Amino acid sequence: MKKYVLPLLVLIALGACKEETEAPKETAELVEEMAKKSTREIKEELTDKGYKIFDYVDEKTKDTVIMQQYFIAFLKRGTNRSSNKKEVDSLQMLHLAHLGKMYEEGHADISGPFGDDGEIRGITIYNTPTLEMADSLANMDPMVKSGRLIIEMHPWWAAKGFPLR
Repeated sequence: MKKYVLPLLVLIALGACKEETEAPKETAELVEEMAKKSTREIKEELTDKGYKIFDYVDEKTKDTVIMQQYFIAFLKRGTNRSSNKKEVDSLQMLHLAHLGKMYEEGHADISGPFGDDGEIRGITIYNTPTLEMADSLANMDPMVKSGRLIIEMHPWWAAKGFPLR
């Protein structure tokens, strides 16, 4: 599995090295759109799409912070541990393509492997209105379909528009 971590980290690093002006059009538009909308409009749009949200006022900044429910998928070691190199390599490429597609379509915000050889192999944070939708998308992953990985899904809350640091 370690041989797959480096290519994935390279892909992540390449994406992180892009200049901000090269951000996906949807992301740039979303940030710009959110800046133009009122808190009420953002909340209405999210709830109309089926997302669970709540808000609070930050005591320091006095800004209203909108919290949105996301879904975090723990990708855990599955029962199919075939060591056929050709099969494993093919599945890994399909797995990375699946995760890339989820990101491009706006269904997943971030994915990545863990740096140890533990039971939990990695995570993906899904940006979907329902657990059922996130679970369905996660289970479409070729690594999951093959049984090399299994999914453990949990609701997770995060502030809307706050970047990772």
